[in-house]
Amino acid sequence: MENTKDLTEHTSRAERKRRDSFGMFDGYDSCSEDTSSSSSSDESEEEVAPLPSSLPIIKNNGQVYTYPDGKSGMATCEMCGMVGVRDAFYSKTKRFCSVSCSRSYSSNSKKASILARLQVAGKPPTKKAKVLQKQPLVAKLAAYAQYQATLQNQAKTKAAAVPVEGFSWGNYINSNSFTAAPVTCFKHAPMGTCWGDISEGVRVEVPNTDCSLPTKVFWIAGIVKLAGYNALLRYEGFENDSSLDFWCNVCGSDIHPVGWCATSGKPLVPPRTIQHKYTNWKAFLVKRLTGAKTLPPDFSQKVSESMQYPFKTSMRVEVVDKTHLCRTRVAVVESVIGGRLRLVYEESEDKNDDFWCHMYSPLIHHIGWSRSIGHRFKRSDITKKQDGHFDAPPHLFMKVKEVDAAGEWFKEGMKLEAIDPLNLSAICVATIRKVLADGYLMIGIDGSEAADGSDWFCYHATSPSIFPVGFCEINMIELTPPRGYAKLPFKWFDYLRETDSIAAPVKLFNKEVPNHGFHVGMKLEAVDLMEPRLVCVATVTRIIHRLLRIHFDGWEDEYDQWVDCESPDLYPVGWCQLTGYQLQPPAPQSSRDSQSSSSKQKKKAKSQQYKGHKKMTSLQLKEELLDGEEYSFLQGASDQESNGSASYYIKQEP
Repeated sequence: MENTKDLTEHTSRAERKRRDSFGMFDGYDSCSEDTSSSSSSDESEEEVAPLPSSLPIIKNNGQVYTYPDGKSGMATCEMCGMVGVRDAFYSKTKRFCSVSCSRSYSSNSKKASILARLQVAGKPPTKKAKVLQKQPLVAKLAAYAQYQATLQNQAKTKAAAVPVEGFSWGNYINSNSFTAAPVTCFKHAPMGTCWGDISEGVRVEVPNTDCSLPTKVFWIAGIVKLAGYNALLRYEGFENDSSLDFWCNVCGSDIHPVGWCATSGKPLVPPRTIQHKYTNWKAFLVKRLTGAKTLPPDFSQKVSESMQYPFKTSMRVEVVDKTHLCRTRVAVVESVIGGRLRLVYEESEDKNDDFWCHMYSPLIHHIGWSRSIGHRFKRSDITKKQDGHFDAPPHLFMKVKEVDAAGEWFKEGMKLEAIDPLNLSAICVATIRKVLADGYLMIGIDGSEAADGSDWFCYHATSPSIFPVGFCEINMIELTPPRGYAKLPFKWFDYLRETDSIAAPVKLFNKEVPNHGFHVGMKLEAVDLMEPRLVCVATVTRIIHRLLRIHFDGWEDEYDQWVDCESPDLYPVGWCQLTGYQLQPPAPQSSRDSQSSSSKQKKKAKSQQYKGHKKMTSLQLKEELLDGEEYSFLQGASDQESNGSASYYIKQEP
């Protein structure tokens, strides 16, 4: 279908009457005007193999943790007073048990609450990372219990269309000369696959705010700048005068293709400010618009169709248990906003035990999925479905790529590198703990696993969140070694020999790099996956082929998250406004961590120390690796903005 329309087409004579072919309003001069401008627990689980008994263990409040070197050390959180294993505490200084306590402490000391920015009308503020943090499981549960108790005492509302006071994407972009990721980068978002060639210079019909006629009138404007769904518009006739430029969501109900006024019987009236510039506005428009582009005539229909979502309230799904990542639970769709689902765990009596994710998230599945692949599952105490609840059809869920596990395949005990779901700013040394059916793997982060495997997590073999041994080094990313591992700098050769392990074969990993279109510095709206109900103002700060480093504006770099370029948790600028979701603005300067300067210096020093170590050459690596296997480094670079297939792993040669 054509994405542009010839503006020389005219409407039928029957619809012209008092208006000419452009819908021009007769007798404009007789109308008085004033300038006005506005802008717009029974569990069914398989036994988990115990960890090697040779590793020393530390017991903390009944929860067992393993550390390769046996070093324990206890610490007390300066915010909540919780006592725990020091190595499990947050930040380099180990002063707090979690990122939540670190932020809260900072807020209290500066008399400026970070949590204020999380306020939703009628909803109490919540800690930014209330559950998914790298801290002892007891601490996680305690923090979560406190959170639930707070919710029970106050009314809870959905994180829906609540305006963000004081923040404007338009002002933010204009004042800083930012660029935004184009809508075409987000295939899962509305209009992501049918945006077409909407660009600067496209003309549209919009309400004329520089006028005080008793009826709503319109005028033609051109797109001066695009930022996601948002467009900076300038009324036709203003030439280089930007005094009345305004931002508007292109998918909004007040933007129409040129010709809409004529077919809809709406008046086209030139703005009062430029009324005197021309005596024949019809001739002016004919000259300016002939050959120009406008929106497709069915644009609004396509917007509406792209915002129809197959998931409905009361549907039942299986979703990851946020308190035990190793298993799934049944949850019910409570609401759908822009394709994002608010899921309430089935056993939640007051509907406060919820979880947010996109309908294409790899964390949700159809009922029966866990049983079919051998994944751990928490049985519900509810013996039968509640009235009105029904299972979501399997075809609604995102399909994973089929894999052939018949030949060489992943095996338990193999080592790899993986994004830590409890600390998404880190890529860690990890181990395959269990191989499930249909290509799914249970993975644990070395050095920080619970003895019962309750913090293992499930990734598919084709997941862009797992990488072969050496990925971080070749792409100049800091690899997080096992907690408590003292032999630094970390070297895979030494670690594989010490643990008597082998690396997962490179050829088994997903090497596809789509033509994603992202560039460093682009702005977007991104889910804070540590508090997945929040969508925040964010920036792409690094690109390693298909892997994006997402920075939340106003926050320290330590809160950054590694995200795949096709993640359904990334959205174009203006998505929240379009869908009615709550957008979290950049954190104000007063809300930053009181220890940010010290933390940043230490982090920088560590990064420099890491990068300062001499990289192993291909020859050295070949000489050192086990079992006679040969590896060679392929050319790699940091911050590559690759939009096509590329080789960025270690190549394994037979």
